[in-house]
Amino acid sequence: MALLKTVDSKFFHTEIPYKPMGKYVHFLTIRVTESYPLFQTDGELNKARVRAGVVDKTPISRLSMFKRKQSTPERLVGRELLRTYGLVKPEECEYNVEFGMDNPDCIIYGFAIGDSGSEKSKVVVDTAFSITPFDQSHETFTLNAPYENGTMASKGEAGSKPGEVTSRINQQDHIRPQVFFPSIVTLKDPTEASFLYVFNNILRTRHYGAQTTRTGRVRNELVGVVFADGEIISNLRWTQAIFDRMSAAGTLHSPDPLDEDDVMSAANEAITHLLAEEFIVHTDLIGDSFTPLLTEVKSIIGSEAGIQKILHRQTKRQKPTPASTSAARKKQQQKRGKSDGDDLSLHDRASR
Repeated sequence: MALLKTVDSKFFHTEIPYKPMGKYVHFLTIRVTESYPLFQTDGELNKARVRAGVVDKTPISRLSMFKRKQSTPERLVGRELLRTYGLVKPEECEYNVEFGMDNPDCIIYGFAIGDSGSEKSKVVVDTAFSITPFDQSHETFTLNAPYENGTMASKGEAGSKPGEVTSRINQQDHIRPQVFFPSIVTLKDPTEASFLYVFNNILRTRHYGAQTTRTGRVRNELVGVVFADGEIISNLRWTQAIFDRMSAAGTLHSPDPLDEDDVMSAANEAITHLLAEEFIVHTDLIGDSFTPLLTEVKSIIGSEAGIQKILHRQTKRQKPTPASTSAARKKQQQKRGKSDGDDLSLHDRASR
């Protein structure tokens, strides 16, 4: 029996197909920073030099949120839930160490284990860009490392000279709060359970960026979903279209942060206009038409019974793909070979 009443079941497969079947669902997401996250590589914030808008051809630098910095935190949230409800054992599936291969996370988000096999991800996420320019979206902080007494002056710790002021000071660029990153998350060949699983991961994930920091709070606001038979526009083009509309409406008030209501309004208008120019078959749930679905999904994932239904249904109704089945078989063979080797070595030692 279907869990969702607000979406036609024709948009979903009953089981994950072995081969691509041309069904796509696109989650239209606005990622809003609510603290000072770090999206960086080699110690520097990621940025790109691009056009300001589709119409406005002025080149500007924008902050970049690389695809793995989006998908990895969402994936880890889903894995936590699978472990919480006993559907994945920690010792059997460890992220980027030893994948279990046949659980919902591995089949939906993919894995690669050298010669042992791989599974292509069914979740596609591309780099997202800030609506506002780089110089308006970040600031530099000076970080220090105080002693036990809470000051920067030494009291003779570790052989230091009493009264000496420590030089343990560093500078780091951080992304400001209320910076907006439009992002489209695509799920290929969805089942109802995989659709809800990915939907839940997007809504639940609250921290992105450098995981060693105590900051990184980000809120995901979904403005709609699009069911289609192909890919739709890029994150960059959607961002540029939003910038054009906000610029024309006079709602870009630098250096003040953007108003969230203005962003959401421009995002809805921009995506609706861009989708009207697409040449694929698509059904759009945006704005008011999206509200019933969002309300229903939140009611399902907001209860323990609802989330367990999603996870158990995803686990039971998925069929291991040829890639995951082959990889799992190789893994079992390797374990069996190792066990046989251990038995042989014991026999050899006994015979000696």
